[in-house]
Parts: sequence; structure tokens; C-alpha cells
Amino acid sequence: MSWFESFVLGLVQGLTEFLPISSSAHLRLTAAFAGWHDPGAAFTAITQIGTETAVLIYFRKDIARILSAWFRSLTDRAMRSDHDAQMGWLVIVGSIPIGVLGLTLKDQIEGPFRDLRLIATTLIVMGIVLGVADRLAARDETGGKHRVVKERKTLKDLGVKDGLIYGFCQAMALIPGVSRSGATISGGLLMGYTRESAARYSFLLAIPAVLASGAYELKDVGEGHVSWGPTIFATVVAFFVGYAVIAWFMKFITTKSFMPFVIYRILLGILLFVLVGAGVLSPHAGESGG
Repeated sequence: MSWFESFVLGLVQGLTEFLPISSSAHLRLTAAFAGWHDPGAAFTAITQIGTETAVLIYFRKDIARILSAWFRSLTDRAMRSDHDAQMGWLVIVGSIPIGVLGLTLKDQIEGPFRDLRLIATTLIVMGIVLGVADRLAARDETGGKHRVVKERKTLKDLGVKDGLIYGFCQAMALIPGVSRSGATISGGLLMGYTRESAARYSFLLAIPAVLASGAYELKDVGEGHVSWGPTIFATVVAFFVGYAVIAWFMKFITTKSFMPFVIYRILLGILLFVLVGAGVLSPHAGESGG
């Protein structure tokens, strides 16, 4: 992998990680469209450490408060009813599904799941799911004819059941094209949470999963065409770009809907099907060097 490739892929990772459009799919597609080798699941997981570091910094006050309360709850029974302490436990519980499935499906994640036809399918299907979830949220927030405004849930209403559902939604993102934020935000909206609450918990829930996945994949750097230098460079680029995207996205969702992302996902999926069907792209483009 050249330095230019690592810069572009780091830029793509930072731009797409927190948007509900799938960073892993875009890294895969960028390489396929450019005629580069597929960067692979290891490269994707490690560059996500960069974007997740941006989450740690952006939400540093929330994270410090949650960690402090959680650690105190280990020895102080009274703290176990504290919302922040409970959030710590809920993040742990919600991380279990992706941890178990990530290890169980490792070979599929690095192989069959990276087929461009599957990516096109997940882009379209999850785009539709996100659209439906967003529409239901908008209906509750604005009401309408013969319908009153319905109050939606916040993170203070989050319990173990919803935490596990969030976790299984996140685990769906093991398939490129699903989108970690897209799946968890859609799940949150369908469970009745506000856009801001669904996005905030999505970002917090991703921290242990992404950091653990990136650390696990460190052993594979240097194999094939991906080396340490370009991987670290891409990770740094992803951090700076990702931080800017988080700040923009958290403001965007307070007043805007997810429909632009829904339309983009569906159109990209259709385009991908057309290109593969016409023989312009092989469904396994670039994989031989991954």
C-alpha cells in the first residue's frame, strides 16, 4: 500500500465511520473503484482506532463520569442505582454480542462478507430500515393530523433489554455495508429513543468493541500488502477527520432527518449492482491482494 492510498483510505474512514453509511463498505469500495487491493478487515479495524480515539476525546466528560461512577459502584452498593454507573454496565452488556460473533465469524468477515454483491444488498436493505425508523421518529416528534406529539425515550430509560438489542444491532455491522452507527441508531429509533440519544449511545457502545477489535488485528499488520507505516498514517488521518465529523453530526441530527443518508445508501447500492452486473466491477475486485 502506498502513502497516497493510506491517506485516501484514512480520509474515507474518518468521513464515513460515524455516518450511517458504513465505513467498512466505503473502504472496500474505494479500493475496488481505484483498482487497489482490498485493504482488508485488519486495516479497517486498526484505522477505526483512530476514529474511536476521536470519540474518546469528544465525549471525554461523559466517559470520565461514567467510568468514575462505574468503578465506585463495584464497592459502593448505593452507587449501583446511579445512572452513570448503570451506563457503564449497559455498555459492557451491549458489547457482548459483537465480541462473541466477531470471533465466531472471523473467517467470514475477512472473506465472503466482503463480496460487493453482499455489500450492495446491505447498503439498500439497511438504508430502507433506517428510513422507516427515521420516519417513525419524525412522526412521534411532530405529530400530525389526528395524532399528538409522542415523547420518545432518552438514555435515562435505557435498561438491560434495550442495551442487548442495541448490542445485537451493532453486531450486524460485522457485515460491510450495514454500518455500525446506522444499525444501532436504527435500532434505537425503532425502540422509541430520540435521535440524539440513539446516536450518543451508539458512539459510546462502539468504544470497547472497536478498540478490542483493533488491538486484536494488530498482529496481522505487515502481512500481505499492508505495512505498519501506511496503516499508522491512515489511522492518524482518520482521527482528525473523524473528530470533525462527530462534531458536525451531533449538531446535524438535532434538527435534521437521516433521509439524505437513506437516499445515498440506496442509490450507491443500486449503482454497485449495476456495475457488477455489467461486468465493470468484479464482486471480488481487489481481493487477491488483500
